[in-house]
Amino acid sequence: MFYYLLKYVLLGPLLRLVFRPRIEGLEHVPSTGAAIVAGNHLSFSDHFLMPAVLKRRITFLAKAEYFTGPGLKGRLTAFFFHSAGQIPVDRSGKEAGQAAIREGLGVLSKGELLGIYPEGTRSHDGRLYKGKVGVAVMALKAGVPVIPCAMIGTFEAQPPGKVIPRIRPVRIRFGEPLDFSRYAGMENEKAVLRAVTDEIMYAILALSGQEYVDKYAAVVKAEEAERKSAGGEKRRLRRAS
Repeated sequence: MFYYLLKYVLLGPLLRLVFRPRIEGLEHVPSTGAAIVAGNHLSFSDHFLMPAVLKRRITFLAKAEYFTGPGLKGRLTAFFFHSAGQIPVDRSGKEAGQAAIREGLGVLSKGELLGIYPEGTRSHDGRLYKGKVGVAVMALKAGVPVIPCAMIGTFEAQPPGKVIPRIRPVRIRFGEPLDFSRYAGMENEKAVLRAVTDEIMYAILALSGQEYVDKYAAVVKAEEAERKSAGGEKRRLRRAS
């Protein structure tokens, strides 16, 4: 109930006013039955904009940190995500990926829409990064189509670290459903999972027009953080000498 209150009364109208989203390809999202909507992830606003424009309810696998943050802000964020029916996923440890897959398959088994960001994290620079194969595992195990989705302009409206988004229009583009039934029963084949994931990412890329990086976003973020740390240490040593 709270999901629809947010969508149609509390949050949806505000999002439409602030972002004035232009929606393309909404007819590609099936009106009934299970499916995965796989999108790029540029902004915290993505979590709210996609559900706001869809005609059906969609459940996202959200990182567990959204449900456990400190202070009033953390409690409000946790309340929102819980009330909106989003599922917390612990991304640490060896079992994290399997837990996310189990939760996602549970949503699909009920004939619902599952939202997922195959990159695994927000893009820190607006580029599209290599997708993780969990989306392929779920698509093949559940035997459901994957609808690619591209958020365009949300990075400029609310880049990482910006709490209050800029008032500017965005576009949300949905592509034709991708059918992977030809790979039925092959969800344990690593090469197949990689091929399916890359096909999904290519479809998102074709919709978004982003620059593509054939590396995981988390790896690139860690490399850049390490370079900055090393550079800061060098500057500290020069000042001390």
